[in-house]
Amino acid sequence: MTQRLSIVVVEKDRERAMLIVDGLRDAGNFDVMVIAEETGLARRIAQRNPDLVLIDAGNPSRDVLEELTLATAPMQRPVAMFVDQSDGAMTKAAIEAGMSAYVVDGLRADRIKPILDAAIARFHMLQKMRIEVAETRRALEERKVIDRAKGILMRARGIGEEQAYALLRKTAMDQGRKLPEVAQALVMTADLLK
Repeated sequence: MTQRLSIVVVEKDRERAMLIVDGLRDAGNFDVMVIAEETGLARRIAQRNPDLVLIDAGNPSRDVLEELTLATAPMQRPVAMFVDQSDGAMTKAAIEAGMSAYVVDGLRADRIKPILDAAIARFHMLQKMRIEVAETRRALEERKVIDRAKGILMRARGIGEEQAYALLRKTAMDQGRKLPEVAQALVMTADLLK
């Protein structure tokens, strides 16, 4: 990476926080900030807007996990959580909450860099998948609207599907608008005239 990675470490215990900070210093040149207070955590993380959040949660409860998830915004940045012990339900909850890495009994300085790399890679992979899913949903919704607009034209003008599509396309080009926009306008107008 060309710029320094900004990392927020969430850890109450000073000794454990320093262990993480030392591990990060050994792993690379990072801009590290430690947050020990859970009060105002979301606001403080948002102000800092880090590239990555590392949480040393010890033995988190489901409520703590949910609170940390809301505060760290794992859909916006990679979040790695270190816990002392866990069970299947807690692991599942962490993954569903969007944690990029959920490391059980893994708070050792020599493991921090590989965990960072894995968390960042997993976050980017999931982010790409989220974008692809959103684009696919949008395309499907647009297709539905276009099909509905074609149906309206076919009934109103007594034309076939190809002619209806050609008319929509020509109208979009003549108006300098996108085809889904023209189709949506036609559908909305038809709904008003019912």
